[in-house]
Amino acid sequence: MYLRYGIIGGGNGAFIGDVHRKGAYLSGLAKLTAGCFTRDPQKNIECAKQWNLEDNERLYANFREMADAEGARKDGIEFVSITTPNDTHYEMSKAFLEKGIHVMCDKPLTLTIDEALELEELANSKNLCFGITYSYAGYAMIRQMRSMVEAGELGDIVNIVCEYPQDWLLLRLDAGGAPQWRLDTSRGAISLATGDIGTHMEHLVYSTTGLEITEVLARLDHIPPELPLESNSTVMFKLSNGAPGILWCCVAAIGHDSDVRIRVYGTKGSLEWFHGTPGLLKFARFKEPVQILAMNRPYNSPESLAASHLPAGHPEGYYEAFGNIYEGFCREILDKKAGKTDGKYIYPKVSDGVRGVKFIHACVKSDKDGNVWTKL
Repeated sequence: MYLRYGIIGGGNGAFIGDVHRKGAYLSGLAKLTAGCFTRDPQKNIECAKQWNLEDNERLYANFREMADAEGARKDGIEFVSITTPNDTHYEMSKAFLEKGIHVMCDKPLTLTIDEALELEELANSKNLCFGITYSYAGYAMIRQMRSMVEAGELGDIVNIVCEYPQDWLLLRLDAGGAPQWRLDTSRGAISLATGDIGTHMEHLVYSTTGLEITEVLARLDHIPPELPLESNSTVMFKLSNGAPGILWCCVAAIGHDSDVRIRVYGTKGSLEWFHGTPGLLKFARFKEPVQILAMNRPYNSPESLAASHLPAGHPEGYYEAFGNIYEGFCREILDKKAGKTDGKYIYPKVSDGVRGVKFIHACVKSDKDGNVWTKL
């Protein structure tokens, strides 16, 4: 059985729209049935052909037309994937939720905390699934980290250090590229590095440990200085168990592509995961030899094994991580249809999206107020 779904965005050669499509396909539980891939009519048609949309009558000119039409059909889409710029997430998500359609949305959830809370309340009131594509949470060894933390193998968590450096912005500026929508403050943007990639790290802290960031002390730097928003973010944080942590994210770090790394330290041991080798996990117990754990091996947790699809030693990456997120999301929708309520569905939910928006605003406020501790 598969779910009918539609995509908003992705039709202008955008990277993330196609990743959503492939992730949904890899879940094995969804079929692309409708879409509004771009506001350009010709490109919209071209994308529909490229992505094998079977019914041209379900290719729409705008998202409102799509929400109205699909919401009225007996065979309408059961969920929508929103892959458009940040300032459109709120109104698009709301339009489909109001029609009783489940939503998978790219992060960050919205631009404001009030918008995020409104969407959370709307989804909950209608008993609808609402997923957020914090993509790195879909990796098997991230789920292995969470299982080991919950099993007490690290003891009490005492510190977390995480980072996400990239250099794409400097490369874009050097090539003469026009600043993209992420830097457009006229569209409501208040943050670049923190909002774009810092939220990934905030969610990794939670998804690996179950601990929430409760306070931040942030310094946001503009590199180069003429940028309207920060390209470098250095954040000290406090966790819900009282432990400290450090988060660094930067889109002006020369020599880095997508170098996500998280280290979790406890009283009995530590874990470290690096995006460059996503199928491996460094595990150190106190006064014992350091171990390198590999994905899809018998010693891994059921949650980690469920997110592994190839024999051990065969690399799995970004598309598969998206597929794992979509699989958990789709399985919950299918169980809701069947009247089941007792399943375990591992994917970032709307509550995670709300927390991410609160994190962005707290960091911006902390920096603006003179780098002071600020509660989420």
